[in-house]
Amino acid sequence: MKQTLAHANRMLKLFGFFKVPLIWYCRPKILVLNEDQVQVRIPLKRKTKNHLNSMYFGTLAIGADVAGGFMAMSKAESRGRKISLAFKAVTGDFLKRPEGDVVFTCTDGKLIDEMLDETLSSGERVNQPVRITATCPTLHGDEPMAVFDLTLSVKAIS
Repeated sequence: MKQTLAHANRMLKLFGFFKVPLIWYCRPKILVLNEDQVQVRIPLKRKTKNHLNSMYFGTLAIGADVAGGFMAMSKAESRGRKISLAFKAVTGDFLKRPEGDVVFTCTDGKLIDEMLDETLSSGERVNQPVRITATCPTLHGDEPMAVFDLTLSVKAIS
């Protein structure tokens, strides 16, 4: 993927502002974007926390959504193709309260490549679960705070 982090973050901000304002409201920032993984950080601020001073459930879902979907959009864009992207199902295991900034990591780049290859060749919708792990590195290192499995659904647009 040829996209720089600055370009990716600009595109994410624009997408959030114009298409999904709740994403923009949470101020996610892409930290890593390569062929294999994406990492997105959402800061713990007044707007993103709950009454227990940990990251709000809805904010965690937004972070998982961004981490799971941005790589697919970016990979399709780098191929010069447009795709329809949605999530069909979600499961989440909340393991520990994230009381600091949260980093959402998806390492399913190869799986997403296979999904894009399939939809671009067949024209059919392809559904596969992708895993997103939420960590709170400043307080707990790589220990998972939550783990999400989102069924990513992609279809090539002609």
